[in-house]
Amino acid sequence: MRSHEDKTNQPPRDLLPLPALAAISLYLLALSVVIILGVVSGRHYPPLFLVFAAGFIAAAAGLLLLFRWAWALALGAVFLLAVYDLWIFASQHQPPALVQGLLNLVFFLYLVRPEVREKLR
Repeated sequence: MRSHEDKTNQPPRDLLPLPALAAISLYLLALSVVIILGVVSGRHYPPLFLVFAAGFIAAAAGLLLLFRWAWALALGAVFLLAVYDLWIFASQHQPPALVQGLLNLVFFLYLVRPEVREKLR
């Protein structure tokens, strides 16, 4: 009987080669939970925001599986969130928006690194 290495020509992959992708996935899941709770309570977000929550959940799951489409979805999400939060800080001077905007910017800069893109399939 042949071994596992003989069945595939690919080298064995690490369980989680980039731990920061797990952190970004958890962040996107946390944002989706906040959105879902905001929609359910009826005070913070309209029901249309559930589309964003579904997108964040899909991006988080796909990032853990190292899919390129999930990387693109997460990249777009953290970039747009960074721009939105920094705009909120500039217009309303809310310090939490600055913190979240800078965090999203750090995630964006991490996701565009060549080492991250090389690991995706």
